Amino acid sequence: MKLDFNKVNRAVSWSRESTIVQTQKPSFEPGNWVKLLELPSPYSFEEALLLCSLSDDKWVAWIPDHGEVVLHARQFCEISQ
Repeated sequence: MKLDFNKVNRAVSWSRESTIVQTQKPSFEPGNWVKLLELPSPYSFEEALLLCSLSDDKWVAWIPDHGEVVLHARQFCEISQ
């Protein structure tokens, strides 16, 4: 029997990466202000207020002078303080 060490190493490294990603994932809550990474228009604000979550990665948000939008988690980040 011959062992393929490449497959074993990939499985172990994937497991470690997924653990790291899960521990670093920010937790968003309704009422949090977030920084927009993609603006809906050139004239909109750069921040949005999260209203409620639709799923693990989609949120209904309100952007001042723009209105309500559905944002994917990749479109915003935490506001650094």
